[in-house]
Amino acid sequence: MNKRLLIFAIIIEALLILSCERITPRVPADDQILDGPVDGLSSAEKRRFLAGDAAFNDEIFTSETGLGSVFVATSCGSCHAGDGKGTLFTTLTRFGQTDGSGNKFLHLGGPQLQNRAIPGYSPESIPAGATFSRFTPPANTGLGLIELVADADILAMADPSDTDKDGISGVPNYGHLPSFVSPLPNAAPQNGKYIHRFGKKAAAYSLLHQTVNAYSQDIGISSSFAPFDVYSGLEIDPEISNLTINNVVFYLQTLKAPIQRDQGDPQVKQGKQTFIDLGCESCHKQDLKTGPSRVSALSNKTFHPYTDLLLHDMGSGLNDGYTEGSAKTSEWRTPPLWGLGLSPNSQGGQYFLMHDGRARSIEQAIEMHGGEADGSKGRFKKLAQSEQADLIKFLKSL
Repeated sequence: MNKRLLIFAIIIEALLILSCERITPRVPADDQILDGPVDGLSSAEKRRFLAGDAAFNDEIFTSETGLGSVFVATSCGSCHAGDGKGTLFTTLTRFGQTDGSGNKFLHLGGPQLQNRAIPGYSPESIPAGATFSRFTPPANTGLGLIELVADADILAMADPSDTDKDGISGVPNYGHLPSFVSPLPNAAPQNGKYIHRFGKKAAAYSLLHQTVNAYSQDIGISSSFAPFDVYSGLEIDPEISNLTINNVVFYLQTLKAPIQRDQGDPQVKQGKQTFIDLGCESCHKQDLKTGPSRVSALSNKTFHPYTDLLLHDMGSGLNDGYTEGSAKTSEWRTPPLWGLGLSPNSQGGQYFLMHDGRARSIEQAIEMHGGEADGSKGRFKKLAQSEQADLIKFLKSL
């Protein structure tokens, strides 16, 4: 009897183990996700990363905790699921600036449309006469590396007069710093303005600048850095602590860079060579490097974002009549291509590419390139179908 009970217990235990294996999701490989810290953080830095992670992804604001009065989203993570790209449903609308002289509609709610409101308030609408553009939230990964690229390296990639006659110019977006932002050690100011590098038009200088703006403009949360009610414009008490803001900034700074997949695949290798041959790397620079950082895991690293962080004229088809900083209305910052192949993970299993998600595939995104990218686009369209397939497979491996 005891032997039979023992055998029965072993069978039950085995069945339970098999059942758990079936219902417990497997941990995805690092190259299949965008979330996660850079390698080499200290124990204290890992704790700070987790605190920022919780604030970014878990904290959902309500009217009782400061939401609004008008807003776009109720949390940071709702626009950046899994730290990936947003969708048409999370796309933001900016309005009110047509040239480098500044935004003429700040007194009417510019630069960002808050299309939602708490009870008792009305959502904003775009004022008559204001041009506007829609910006799909970008992926967050590797931003700390981008922040640490020296201005001198960005300027070395610029060619405002197209002196090499390759049809590619590339210029930085210069802007003034808000009072709460200090220049980075790598800064090379020009006439009191600094090179900005974050956002669709490179309108934000640093991750602190970007984060403070996002809490204020996206969620309607005031901080000591921007102690204003987004609805009335009046100064109010901070609704979020400096510690939380700084933890979120640290989280964004120390998110790992996307890991390329299938690097040894012959088709991926051929696609990369095609990418270079087409001239795509004239803007989508493969290799950048960081300068020194107080976070040793970020210090003096070579990384592969496929961007030059510069503005390029993308032609009339992508001219929305709206701009930020010193960028022209048809100029857009070269978006990093790393993580491109994982974009559908946060976009409902499909692609929403270009600045506003108008392209539904990588092929469509390429074909929408104009202006400085006309030459590369033309060469792409002349490729054999197999060569185009190699290129797309390479881009999806990033």
